[in-house]
Amino acid sequence: MADTAAKTKDQATAPLPSWPDDVYRILKEAGVKQVAMVPDAGHSRLIRAFDADPETRLVTLTTEEEGVAMLAGAWLGGQRGVLLLQSSGVGNCINMLSLPAICHMPLLMLVTMRGDWGEFNPWQIPMGQGTQASLEAMGVIVTRADTPDDVAPMVWGAANLAFNTWRPAAVLIGQRVLGAKNFKELARK
Repeated sequence: MADTAAKTKDQATAPLPSWPDDVYRILKEAGVKQVAMVPDAGHSRLIRAFDADPETRLVTLTTEEEGVAMLAGAWLGGQRGVLLLQSSGVGNCINMLSLPAICHMPLLMLVTMRGDWGEFNPWQIPMGQGTQASLEAMGVIVTRADTPDDVAPMVWGAANLAFNTWRPAAVLIGQRVLGAKNFKELARK
């Protein structure tokens, strides 16, 4: 019990990771004006930053594939955007990913991963393990960040690639960056 209390105290006093702030800055510098997202704890700081930004339109989706269409429309209207989603939502996007591939439109996706390192929920495993292969099969250029220091450079590279070459690109943000959840922690909340 004492170990759990000490761990909780250490987590409460630990500095917040800087990568969400770095990603926000990179996306602003890349000219992102529209953010499509399904609420996700892994993206929560980034979502809050864009929500507070009066220059950005944040749209909460009912399902992830709506974001692909929304960002295609934003591009046609002269604006850049990003789709924030979890790996389980990638499966919802597969058919819609033909739109940016066939029409040569940029699509930038930041995907928080489930179903890999430290996963507690067996339902997250299949799509988590199939995310990269599914995206690549649809012509998306995929990079992966497995440490906090990897995230910002990967997002910078993917944003440049997507917006300069008019291709879909995704950054997978691994569970080692986000931290693994477990049933015990969820039961206490």
